[in-house]
Amino acid sequence: MRGMVKSVLGVVLAASVVLGVGASAGAAGPEVVVEVDLAHHGHVSLWDGRVGVWLVSENHGPSDLSQATVRLAFSEPMAGGHELPSACLWSSDRVVSCRTGELRAAGAVGELALDLRTAGFPDELTVEITTAWRDGAADGNPRNDRHRVLVPATGDPYVF
Repeated sequence: MRGMVKSVLGVVLAASVVLGVGASAGAAGPEVVVEVDLAHHGHVSLWDGRVGVWLVSENHGPSDLSQATVRLAFSEPMAGGHELPSACLWSSDRVVSCRTGELRAAGAVGELALDLRTAGFPDELTVEITTAWRDGAADGNPRNDRHRVLVPATGDPYVF
């Protein structure tokens, strides 16, 4: 019991140091959490060792978002030497990360097109599309910004 009292006193003391002497938790003001609803949709195609990705990122709100990063992870390694759009970079031979730019709530969308080559000629691959970073904003509906797509080498667009 004595140890528990010391622990509680320690927490109270730490809180008073953080808040300042005589301040209360309410005086610090409520923490503002920016809420967004990012969504990524598009399609992926695979043919003759080439991968085409067309991606649209949207923000359904309620807040604007200054920037986000979408991550595309491929199950097969990509061949090196391919230029990416200026908003993208290679994170590894299987991962491309791209900035979306500003996404206004229920406003403009960010579009991305990639033309890549695989290291070999796979019969299929999977692509995982996820939001890697959203500038500290909370997303109450993360289901529409996470996709896993199986892409057979038919040249057909597989929609997500």
